[in-house]
Amino acid sequence: MSVSTITETTQYLTFKLDEEVFALDVTKVKEILEYTTVTKVPQTPDFMRGVINLRGSVVPVIDLRLKFGMSATEQTINTCIIVTEVDMEGETILLGTLADSVQEVNDMEPDQIEAAPHIGTRLNTDFIKGMGKKDNTFVMILDIDRVFSSGDLASIKESAPPA
Repeated sequence: MSVSTITETTQYLTFKLDEEVFALDVTKVKEILEYTTVTKVPQTPDFMRGVINLRGSVVPVIDLRLKFGMSATEQTINTCIIVTEVDMEGETILLGTLADSVQEVNDMEPDQIEAAPHIGTRLNTDFIKGMGKKDNTFVMILDIDRVFSSGDLASIKESAPPA
């Protein structure tokens, strides 16, 4: 989905990774949890921190900071897990993403959102829906369905033990 497809006011949940502000469409957010114990799963990608038990369901937990080439998320009082619904080849899976802190839910008008930057041909920015502007700062609006490749999602799904 490109920025040109954003034609109406949309609500976004904003959160921080390091000093950067990111946003997710609230329709993709299932819930926000306090940080809890994450059970490690052997032989998974580095960005997969493990799994949590969410009311009897096994939910993989991803460290977006590692996926985006940052340092690993450190647990603080503000660290939380944003449980999102991700579409994978026609199937919806629950995926927990670590955030340093959750900020707020913002309404953004289409005229507040610019296209994602094109940074050469080697860098893939397809996972950025656009760059929102809020209080003179940029907010990177993520397309959570595109943050992970189908190979990433397949390895995450396969590594999660049955409930």
